[in-house]
Amino acid sequence: MRQILPLLCAWFFLTSPGTSNAQTLDAKLPPEPVLAVNPLISRIAFGSCQTQDEPLPILRTVLEWEPQLFIYLGDNIYGDTNDMAVLEAKYAKMGEKKDFRALRASVPTIATWDDHDYGANDAGKDYPFRKESKDIFLKFWNEPNPSPRRDHDGIYTSYRFEDKSAGKTLQIILLDTRTFRDLPLELPLTSWKNDYVPDPDPTKTILGDVQWKWLEERLQEPADLRIIGSSIQFSHEYNGWESWTNFPRELLKMVDLIKSTKANGVVFISGDVHWGELSVLNPPDSYPLYDLTASGLNRDWENVEPNRNRVGEACSDFHFGMLDINWSGNPSVTFRIHDMTGRARVRKSVRLSELKF
Repeated sequence: MRQILPLLCAWFFLTSPGTSNAQTLDAKLPPEPVLAVNPLISRIAFGSCQTQDEPLPILRTVLEWEPQLFIYLGDNIYGDTNDMAVLEAKYAKMGEKKDFRALRASVPTIATWDDHDYGANDAGKDYPFRKESKDIFLKFWNEPNPSPRRDHDGIYTSYRFEDKSAGKTLQIILLDTRTFRDLPLELPLTSWKNDYVPDPDPTKTILGDVQWKWLEERLQEPADLRIIGSSIQFSHEYNGWESWTNFPRELLKMVDLIKSTKANGVVFISGDVHWGELSVLNPPDSYPLYDLTASGLNRDWENVEPNRNRVGEACSDFHFGMLDINWSGNPSVTFRIHDMTGRARVRKSVRLSELKF
């Protein structure tokens, strides 16, 4: 791992995906010879929901598993402010934490955001400082400049890893579920946020028109496995919290887009809810859509919601997610949730041949 780390870090810096066209942000492969030294990664850790005000010892456990990439899925800090100096100071406080620094020094790290690092609880496109917050976010996560990610609204992006000799490609797509999301979320007469109800309005969106078009183009690119990072849950059963289930037309649009593009190998990873679980959606005329939620690096929640789409048990302790990819023979991906001790609380392996049309 230590031998390939500098090459991976250089690859991420030199090949921020895309072109300068904000409408068609392409995820391009790096030119030779960089590609020749960029291995097809097989161990990916991820997580969400970490406050800068508490220790992060679980990141030591993450390092024991020697991931080749770590993906942050949002609530990477708890900012919640309209004062950009305060937001920047909270990022700085996270950046000074010993275990966070150790992770970033050892493992290439990429990120998207959720509401608390975006700027306000449950916020969408109504947040007035979304552009300023984006600049602070990209600076903290060392986004290259110039970068296509800086040239369009929002922070959606994608990455590709390819082994030409083996003919295998991994695609990672990070969505932005905040910048373009319509408001308000629908509430009944009560005011508790767990009472969000599905909004059937077909004009309301999570991703916005440009990001949807960009996603369609990404799903048309060849890949054996596609990891879609969404800050909010996708495949679970509706439970009243923030998720794709609050926008059922958008959820159906995602399913239909995967089917219409015949994009094989799609799996989702998500965060937000402060517990970990594996959910599976079984749409008609589609392969199963798995969603591994890892949400609670140093934040937890006692009241795990029922979920008839859940595979196995839920984990309400501090935890992180792992995707182990076996690229040889009949390739497979193993979904895991690990707690502070490193024990796998959730584990399921799926053949990539099961994730095809």
